[in-house]
Amino acid sequence: MYVLALGLLLTAAEPQTLLLWPDGAPGAVGNEDADRPSLTVYLPPADKAVPTGVIVCPGGGYVKLATDHEGRQVAAWLNSLGVAAFVLKYRLAPRYRHPAPLTDAKRALRIVRSRAAEFRIAPDRIGVWGFSAGGHLASTLATHFDDGDPGAADPVERVGCRPDFVILAYPVISLNTEYVHKGSRRSLLGDDPDPALLESLSNEKQITPRTPATFLFHTNEDKGVPAENSVLFYLGLRKAGVPAELHIYERGRHGVGLAADDPVLSTWPGRLADWLRIRGLLSR
Repeated sequence: MYVLALGLLLTAAEPQTLLLWPDGAPGAVGNEDADRPSLTVYLPPADKAVPTGVIVCPGGGYVKLATDHEGRQVAAWLNSLGVAAFVLKYRLAPRYRHPAPLTDAKRALRIVRSRAAEFRIAPDRIGVWGFSAGGHLASTLATHFDDGDPGAADPVERVGCRPDFVILAYPVISLNTEYVHKGSRRSLLGDDPDPALLESLSNEKQITPRTPATFLFHTNEDKGVPAENSVLFYLGLRKAGVPAELHIYERGRHGVGLAADDPVLSTWPGRLADWLRIRGLLSR
């Protein structure tokens, strides 16, 4: 695996890593690996590729990243459908709190969109997929995006960061209801967060008609992040008239990823593939 400057063309078949800010991330407190958010790029074979890309946000309670079963394995699954995958390494607590993870997610979307031709994808077919706390980050991007700064000196910052579609797997959504995942909230906002910030980052309350179409997966048995998080987001999408699909399986623990070892839960990626297909995202 190699770390590339942003101006370098991706040519190798092996996954490669792009620093989001090669000269240092805004607000960085050092220059260690933890201070250098990045994207690891997994491109499908050219003869199989469809012009769709997905930025993957692994979970981990905003203190670590589950980069295998919610990162590499997910990228391989996407590549099997011909979809380009970009696994995001975003900044984490206790070293970083809000807005650093969102700043990283916005930058990731801008980079992928600004380099869409290089990655063989369409700039209007770029989604974000988040798991658990990474689902909170993905839903935050889906509800707190911007259209870019046309006056920015950095051309990447002129590009909008609205995802074209969203995938949320057992996501943290609400930060100020009884269904909150307290660990994620504490890691992101500290022990005594501003109530206005809690309201702003309870993303079920920030949905508008511009929120992208969303696919949600959860399990009824999830004791880490209750399924009500997905239900609240789904109901908000319905109220705003945003296309949405929700699947809640009866059994299954939190953090199952693609659930390849479970004969029942392992069917959920198939439902996602169906959703991508009917939305035209797997067509050439």
